[in-house]
Amino acid sequence: MIRSVSCLMMFSFLFVTIQTTKAFNEEVNQFVKPTIEVVFTLDTTGSMSGLIQAAKEKIWAIANTLASATPAPDIKMGLVGYRDRGDEYVTKWTDLTDNLDKVYAELMAFQANGGGDTPESVNEALYTAVIENAWSKDEKTYRVIFLVGDCPPHMDYEDDMKYPDICKKSVERGIIINTIQCGNHMETEPIWSDIAQKGEGRYFRVEQSGGAILASTPFDATLAVLSQELDETRIGFGDATERNEMAERKDVAEKIYHTAPLSAQAQRSYFNVSKSGIKNFAGEKELISAIADGEIKLSEVKKDQLPDNLQSMSVEEREKYVKEMMDKRSHLQESIKKIGAQRQMYIDEQIRKSGLKGKASFDHAIFQCIKEQTIKKGILFSDAQAH
Repeated sequence: MIRSVSCLMMFSFLFVTIQTTKAFNEEVNQFVKPTIEVVFTLDTTGSMSGLIQAAKEKIWAIANTLASATPAPDIKMGLVGYRDRGDEYVTKWTDLTDNLDKVYAELMAFQANGGGDTPESVNEALYTAVIENAWSKDEKTYRVIFLVGDCPPHMDYEDDMKYPDICKKSVERGIIINTIQCGNHMETEPIWSDIAQKGEGRYFRVEQSGGAILASTPFDATLAVLSQELDETRIGFGDATERNEMAERKDVAEKIYHTAPLSAQAQRSYFNVSKSGIKNFAGEKELISAIADGEIKLSEVKKDQLPDNLQSMSVEEREKYVKEMMDKRSHLQESIKKIGAQRQMYIDEQIRKSGLKGKASFDHAIFQCIKEQTIKKGILFSDAQAH
């Protein structure tokens, strides 16, 4: 009888322990950010000027759509531009990073040129996207490539790894390949469809121009100004390398202000105030973010780890300056969220009036793929799409 009671007590203890552990793990998982890794692989030959322009206008809208997921994900992007042998370059690429400003600056530098014969170095571009990028190995990460172009691959280059073998390696690594064909080149469609099938992804066809839907709004100029003011509140700290990293981020931001359309600057501002955009905005070592998150106190930061303008201040002046920057940032973030929401409402209304909703476009094709494919990773999207 005593042994039976002891066994019953032990079973009850184990049951309660298992249920408690399960509940704890579920609670922890609610706070674990999923990760989305996206590599855009773009044909940059002469016939692709319209699509490249659409990508420049829409990349931040895509980022904002990704940021709207539940739960809010960490987002990394990479970029592979490709042409063909004999052109200025065969591939030019930026590795996966959460520094989306860097990726965007590289995208802004792309110009449509070269080409000539119809086939392009698609195989080498895919190889670079699949093999050369620093993909994570976490099974919960959604890893995806969007191959975008209008011409089939050269299959006659003997030293190339051909796309069927690359797709096989992609699947082994848990990387989905979606293909977006621009235009209606007949020789491209069967191969683009085959790449998508072998890469366990989807095939889409869009207009040669990318079919971008409404980019500019009356809110863009205001958001662009607020974005610049928000960037000015960033304070790098740490050793010289870490402070230089922030200085480089500010330099890239300056390039964006001078080269990007106002619509893209507006979309970037909205992304940078989202939960997913903090890595792009603050990087690894940003003083105000670190203080706000409770990671450090200003008094704990050594003087030589601060930027020059703060080093020259007294302790009281330094504390006052940081407090002013924190208050300014908070005000700017709220303003950007409010105006950004008004901007999206304006676009939604214009799309509704024009009847363009659901139109096949570069960014819509991407959204449809992502929405369907992330469900398996526990990442959910509504029907709302940023523009």
